[in-house]
This record gives sequence, structure tokens and C-alpha cells, in this order.
Amino acid sequence: MNVLKVPKLTIAVFVLPCLLLYVSMVFVPILFSVYNSTFQWDGLSSVKEFVGLENYRNILLNDPYFWPAVRRTLMYAVFSMVEIPVCLLFAILINRYVRKGNTLVSIYFMPVILSVVIIGQLWKTIYNPLDMGGMINGVLHFLGMDSSMKAWLSSPKFAMYCLYIVSLWQYFGYHLLIQFTGVQNIPADIYEAARIDGAEGFKADRYITLPLIVPVFKISIVLAFIGSLQAFDLIMVMTGGGPAHATDVISTLMYNNTFMSNKYGYGSALAIVLVIICLVFTVFINTIFKRVENKVS
Repeated sequence: MNVLKVPKLTIAVFVLPCLLLYVSMVFVPILFSVYNSTFQWDGLSSVKEFVGLENYRNILLNDPYFWPAVRRTLMYAVFSMVEIPVCLLFAILINRYVRKGNTLVSIYFMPVILSVVIIGQLWKTIYNPLDMGGMINGVLHFLGMDSSMKAWLSSPKFAMYCLYIVSLWQYFGYHLLIQFTGVQNIPADIYEAARIDGAEGFKADRYITLPLIVPVFKISIVLAFIGSLQAFDLIMVMTGGGPAHATDVISTLMYNNTFMSNKYGYGSALAIVLVIICLVFTVFINTIFKRVENKVS
């Protein structure tokens, strides 16, 4: 095979600008946050009090909202992965039985391209009380289930579950598109050979589709889980972390401390904690899927 040999200097000339841009956009802000997290500072004044690791100690030991926010963040991430096996099933069925599958997948993808503000306002209207035109309460009233009507987003018990549902709805098409593309890229020759050997339908999916789709499945899991750990915009639009911190996740807790309470150093420490959690789970998920890939290969 002929290989185009490119001088290392030429490679460096093309790669270096992007590498510098990436480092300046990703790693430099993280280093600044690490530095600021060691101060007690409001983010505005010139007076900074060096406190070392005191902010981290307060987060882990003294903040009554931190560990509940961690639990909600992880639950948000876990819920976001629930739909991925369903998306894979839909992708297999659409690829097999729907003639214009790309069109159907594009329709499912539409919520992804909508602004989060629009989605948030839309679902706030759906969750509204009956006297404010809430659709869910309207359906319950129509069915004679008035005792089940609630102010969904104002209920500390149900508000977080309402956000889970919106997130699942918003990203269903996103993960369906990824899974559908993965299924479509499996060569038809493999299925033809399997059909000759008597493997069709579910048996072909069991021994061909699932092993070959593992790398694509991993991408969906990583994107869903790590993206959900950083969930912020939808929660801020719909609840702002309320009622009574019932929907606070780490990112909203960080925002409220940094910009609403003017605790910039404390908020920076929360940001670093979130970065560490994301890194830990990224490594964990990649390790798990590396073992799975080795097992099925």
C-alpha cells in the first residue's frame, strides 16, 4: 500500500494552531478555575483572601446542598441513558421495515435543533396548573382524575422527574440518529451470509448487529452520560434549580453560588469538582466498553 509521507514539520504547522486553540479554550480556563478556587473572592473586588483547599472542604463537608445535587446530577445522567437501548431497537426496526427511514429519523431529530429556551417554555406550558392552561392537568381533568392534578414544576417531589422526561424527549432523536447511522453502516453482505447459514431476524441481530454496533453504542452512552452531568440550560429555563433547591444539580449550584451569591472562589471549586466527576466517569465508561469490545470481538 502506498503511503503518503508528509514531513513532521508540515504536520506540526497544520496541527499546532488547532492544538494551541484547543489548549487555550479548554485547559487554560480550567487552570484559572483551579487558581481561583483557592481564594475567597466575590469575583468583582480586588481583594482576594487565600484560603487554600478550604472551599473544597466546605463543599464536601459543610454544604447541605452539594450531595443532594450530586445525587440528582447522577440520576439525571442515568435517566438520560435509559432511552439509548430503545433508540437502538427503533434504529434496527426502522432500518429493516421502513422504506424512507432517513425521513422518519429526521422527524425524530427535530427537537434537537430547537432552542433550549423554546423547549423549556413549551414544556413549562404543558406542566402548568389547569387555570394556566396546563395540558397534562387538562387531560387529567377531562378524565375525571382531578385528585391527580398538580402544579408539577412547583412540586419538590415531581419537579425533577418532569425535567427527566423533557430531557429524554429532547435527545431521543439525537441518539436515534447515531444508532441508525451505525446500523446502516453494517455491510449487507454480512447479513446475506448469515441468512444463508440460517440466521435471520433476532438471531442475526444477536450475533451480528449488537457486536458490531458496540462502538457506536459507546459513543451514545458517553455523550448522554457526560452531557447530562453538565446539564444546565434546560434546568435554568424551567426551574432555576427550585423549588427549594429540589432540582439543583452541580452546574446550577455552581452558577447560583458564583453569580447570584457572588462566591466566585467557591463556585470555581464546584466547577473543578464537576470536571473531576466528568473525567472519572469518562474513564470508567471507556474501561467498561473496552472490556465489552474485547469480549465481543
